[in-house]
Amino acid sequence: MILLYRILTNAIYPLLYIFLLIRILIKKEDPNRYKEKIFVSHFNVNKSKNLKLLWFHTASIGEFKSIIPLIKEICSQRKDYEILVTTNTLSSSIIAQKELKKFNNIQHRFMPFDVNYLIDNFINKWKPEKIFLVDSEIWPNLILKIKEKKIPLALLNARLTRRSFNKWSMFNKTAKKIFSAFSLCLCANKETEGFLKEFDAKNVKYEGNLKLIDKIDKKQLNSINSEILSNSRFWVAASTHDEEDLLCIKTHVELKKEFKDIITIIIPRHLDRVKKIKDLSLNMNLKTQILNDNEKIKQSKDIIIINSFGVLQKYFCHAKSVFIGKSTIKRLKNEGGQNPIDAAKLGCKIYHGPYVYNFKEIYDFLEKNKISKIVNNYFDLSKYLITDLKDFKKKNDDNFNQIENLEKNLFNKIMKIIEEFLNNEIK
Repeated sequence: MILLYRILTNAIYPLLYIFLLIRILIKKEDPNRYKEKIFVSHFNVNKSKNLKLLWFHTASIGEFKSIIPLIKEICSQRKDYEILVTTNTLSSSIIAQKELKKFNNIQHRFMPFDVNYLIDNFINKWKPEKIFLVDSEIWPNLILKIKEKKIPLALLNARLTRRSFNKWSMFNKTAKKIFSAFSLCLCANKETEGFLKEFDAKNVKYEGNLKLIDKIDKKQLNSINSEILSNSRFWVAASTHDEEDLLCIKTHVELKKEFKDIITIIIPRHLDRVKKIKDLSLNMNLKTQILNDNEKIKQSKDIIIINSFGVLQKYFCHAKSVFIGKSTIKRLKNEGGQNPIDAAKLGCKIYHGPYVYNFKEIYDFLEKNKISKIVNNYFDLSKYLITDLKDFKKKNDDNFNQIENLEKNLFNKIMKIIEEFLNNEIK
């Protein structure tokens, strides 16, 4: 199976350049940096001869943000290391470059494609001492090349769905060869812990979801619209997916029967749907604004559609109520759910659909503590929002202190395990 995978990845290598050019045209790749993914000559290696290198690889924004507290702690405690962070997506690279400016010894690069030739050269040139993969970044050539070079490898916030487990089980021998290459696996949920043990992964542990420890600096959340939001009756529909936009717009129509001044802020998971959402709103005779970076919310608008990355927290910090998307679409029931943690930390009442597979343990905790609630349709959502928004001023709730306590305990446990890994106490 591995041999076949390598033959196929080698065969498509010449076509990847065309693939990237197409993605540049649809604005899903960085036109100035895309060659980092495909050409050895553009790896742009820049490392110190006097420091050991730790390499963290994450796929996208959420995974990248989840490791920032760990990286910050390592930087403050271990002056013998410098850090390389790689990501896959354009959006994550934008956030990474912004966040990593705060550190002196961290660099960002795009991860090269999982072609054996590229991976071998990338590792040889950067020479990492230890490597951390985050979430579900399981790339066979990468992992087996790391194993071949005997570099300690950890999987952070490991997440393997039932569907993925079933697929890997069809190639059980290959799966065991790949997953046994990890020296440490910290799992995002109990289900993944069981799956990884089935595949002979070593040192498999479940302490909690790493995304719980993402620190929020409230001082950084002021924006050009902070005053407007503080004095407006609004709610946020966050990380919505295609089939949920209409649900949110219909919810607004119901709310408008009760509150003439209500504003609905929609923050889609993928920005290529912004125009489509606007058209849906206009079709229902709603005054709509697409809000770009550093633009002010206009008066007397019904629907505000956010057209920028990494801004959820700036709206959560003023919102009393939030709907979290990718949770009402039945066909996604085995991969549904977006991260509700930031909204909870910033004092929001959270609503979501029944399909939250990816964050089940976290939603269970939030529901148990009356921080979140399931809705099945726009009637449910509008009913609860009407109750919330009668008094729309933001309030702090003592329940949210539980999130902070959970965060602190989890961070200490995970850092203790990572220190053991760095000190070669986990093998």
